[in-house]
Amino acid sequence: MKNLLKIKKAVLTLSLIVIAASSFAQVSIGVSISARIAPPALPVYEQPVIPGDGYIWTPGYWAYGDDGYYWVPGVWVRPPHYGLLWTPAYWGFEGGVYGFHAGYWGPHVGFYGGINYGFGYGGVGFGGGVWAGNVFRYNTAVTNVNTTIIHNTYVNRTVINNTTINNHTSFNGPGGVNARATEQERTAMNEHHEQATSEQQNHMQTASHDRNQFASVNNGRPATTAMNRVNGRSYNQQGRIANGMSNGSLTAGESKNLERKEQNINQEKRDDRQANDGRLTSQEKEHINNQQNKVSNDINADKHNANNAQYGDNRVGQRRYNQQQRIANGVRNGQLNAGEAANSENRQQNINRQVRADRQANGGGLNNRQARMINRQQNQASRQIHARRHG
Repeated sequence: MKNLLKIKKAVLTLSLIVIAASSFAQVSIGVSISARIAPPALPVYEQPVIPGDGYIWTPGYWAYGDDGYYWVPGVWVRPPHYGLLWTPAYWGFEGGVYGFHAGYWGPHVGFYGGINYGFGYGGVGFGGGVWAGNVFRYNTAVTNVNTTIIHNTYVNRTVINNTTINNHTSFNGPGGVNARATEQERTAMNEHHEQATSEQQNHMQTASHDRNQFASVNNGRPATTAMNRVNGRSYNQQGRIANGMSNGSLTAGESKNLERKEQNINQEKRDDRQANDGRLTSQEKEHINNQQNKVSNDINADKHNANNAQYGDNRVGQRRYNQQQRIANGVRNGQLNAGEAANSENRQQNINRQVRADRQANGGGLNNRQARMINRQQNQASRQIHARRHG
């Protein structure tokens, strides 16, 4: 009898566990992995320009492996088919552990922990765009879309959520974001879902094999935060160069040389694809990756050497600074390709040389004639930058 009671008690306990797990799964779409320590804060990064029409932004997130947390970069991807939206992954703290809830595709956006991932994912729903039949319309208030190429856009600034909670916290629950699923999110969570595409899964696997993406290595500051597409290494390099231009850690000459290297790599990829029916072989991919690794090291070396852009507190210096910001913005949002950026920086380097030579010949300053000449050169450079960014 005692054994029978024990069996009945065990069955009842197991049944309660199954029921509780089932109830929890309906709210959270299941926990695929758990960890004892909290994921790091979300890194701050800029969204790369969309690579083409039909892509949807999927924000970056912290995943967990044998060696701890690693950052999976945000990336533009194509959904499995039109009409689907992405519900991002999130971490939830419950029962003393942090559980990972994988992202998924569905007709509506479900609960993702109230995490403010930005770029339309402000914590509830998605404000980055809507489907209009089989065409996706992009909200350019929160997404980086080149409207000279993509015209199915609109502007809605009401979806912008600039609230920063607990230093960009990346998990839901005590100590993190205090949010619960809305009725609309619960309904969305019970709809038919599709898992991450094979491309997205490969993207996560790639991040899991990159030591620079692990928090234990980068202290919560991953080397690659976002990409314009899966395997889009080149955007990340461009973003790093653009940041160096903006903050002055890269001179015009250094930026020019780095962009020339990027231009050569891009040309090599085009040539390889043309010779191979639009594809890259494994050997070609490895070669390109090795070249990008070298450029990555060059970017790091140039940004941390003793050379910094110096403009001076005057009208000529301000003009030079402004031009660098315009070039950097063009690189950052994809309006300037590597070759165009290299040519623009070459022109700025020549202007900088002229300014230094004139000052040296004139006791450290510029006379009115020299200042006018520099201004005319900058006007020409300005028109060239504008034409390239908006051509």
